[in-house]
Amino acid sequence: MKLNSRQVERTLSQFEARAIPEDHPVVSQLADLFGDHTFFLDVRGLNIVEPTDDSGAESAQVINIARWTDANRTSLIPQEPEPTAVVISLALD
Repeated sequence: MKLNSRQVERTLSQFEARAIPEDHPVVSQLADLFGDHTFFLDVRGLNIVEPTDDSGAESAQVINIARWTDANRTSLIPQEPEPTAVVISLALD
């Protein structure tokens, strides 16, 4: 799921992570591997958000798609998408 700037802001207010800026050179490589998404880095690794089945675009679940290979968090390895317990509310207040 590709998020607009407001949705990124809402996501980061509910999920402790860093968004990878759209103009970062790695985004095109990530899109080739994982599709067109907004990408987030956290302590688990690389994440995307996907709409929850019953909400349309009102809420989204954080999905971990790559994990850190070491404690220094210097490299990632792709993995099977793993849903996390984090669900983000994207609805405007």
